[in-house]
Amino acid sequence: MHPATSPTAGPPAVPVHRTPVPRRRMFRGLLAAVVALPLVLGAAGCGDDESSGDPDAPVTIEFFWWGGEARAKATEEALKLYMSKHSNVTITPTWQAFDGYYDKLATISAGGNAPDIFQIDDNGLGEYASRNVTLDLTDLVKDNKIDLSKHHPELTKYGQVDGKQVAIASGENTPAMIYDKTKLAELGVSEPQEGWTYQQFFDWAAQVTQKGGGKYWGTMDPSSDYKALWLWLRTQGKEFYNGKQLGFAEADLAAWFKLWQDARAKGATPPADVVHEAVTGSVSTQLVVTGKGATSFMWSNQLSELQKGTKSQLGMVPYPGDVKGQWPRASLYWAASRATKHPEVVADVIDFLVNDPEAAKILGTDRGLPANLDVRKTLEAEITDDAMKATFAFENGLAEKFGPAPPVPPKGHSGLRTKLRDIAESVTYGKATPESAAKQFFAEASAALA
Repeated sequence: MHPATSPTAGPPAVPVHRTPVPRRRMFRGLLAAVVALPLVLGAAGCGDDESSGDPDAPVTIEFFWWGGEARAKATEEALKLYMSKHSNVTITPTWQAFDGYYDKLATISAGGNAPDIFQIDDNGLGEYASRNVTLDLTDLVKDNKIDLSKHHPELTKYGQVDGKQVAIASGENTPAMIYDKTKLAELGVSEPQEGWTYQQFFDWAAQVTQKGGGKYWGTMDPSSDYKALWLWLRTQGKEFYNGKQLGFAEADLAAWFKLWQDARAKGATPPADVVHEAVTGSVSTQLVVTGKGATSFMWSNQLSELQKGTKSQLGMVPYPGDVKGQWPRASLYWAASRATKHPEVVADVIDFLVNDPEAAKILGTDRGLPANLDVRKTLEAEITDDAMKATFAFENGLAEKFGPAPPVPPKGHSGLRTKLRDIAESVTYGKATPESAAKQFFAEASAALA
């Protein structure tokens, strides 16, 4: 997913104010298997403190997210900072690795007991909003309980479902083509440029392969990558989705597969087995890390992690095609439970996490670049890592070029991504034609999106 980076050290630990609340056995049992939980998640859904109308009355809210230990430490420090400023609020945090997170969230929320605040991404937001799990934040935003005035408007829009603000971006990223500056210099090949057409890019990649002597290739084949397909569609005025259905035709997908089939024929991409190594998106298997290719199709906030895996200097440019196909994407969101008993406190916590400069310093860029553009400038001024500096420059440089945000993917998107990967690989391996593969994908898409 989104790789962890070393967060800025947080403030000294402050006393955690706890209000005793009854624990529900079922919820406690569900979480018993979570490895290395810093705190056990308490009563499901918005604490057990009933609202009394007293603004200073004790409030307990539940906070649930996934991530590694670095993200956990930074998040807990930020929440402690909030509690130090709001002594009547107790936040009980629970975190775990990504594996199993959505299974656990689905089980918890099935009984109307979703945690007050929970982390989610665009793979799950449409589904949870359609299931009426998420709190409608529209009025809280309108009343400035959550201030989004310094957030890119299209980033805000990408947290809306059916006209409702159902989540707030915790950070921003966008697709980025990462390339090996060092290797290209060794080969005497120019660096890829923003605005190239795909044909220009393939000609360039074939030149890299030729100069690489058949053991080093110009580009990864991202035909199985939904985000690469999505951006290609957007450059043609189409979207991946139209409501709860696909927003493109079978012929479009066949053309996409054919595009990369032709690139393989030109020698621009590696053999299928080399491509297969990197299709999961894992940072450690990308061609620019393994030294097998000059470019990888990734997310902008992954440059630092990719850089850690290679001695080469890496750079990045937008994907080929019109840059307006890209948009400021929410790398992750904060969403709230519709069942929360303290919506204004929940809103205040979210507002703090996305807008407070002190919180931003603690959280760093683990969840993407800060959504608040003023806070982003403050954090950028303190960045010393060259790769992270490049990420800030890249994202900020696209701010005025971004196209409009698309609708959040509907329920079934996650499964459809896997189907695209598997079916695209059948073309890469020569087991299916672009036309037959596209036909199979559309046949299976209907069931996945039902």
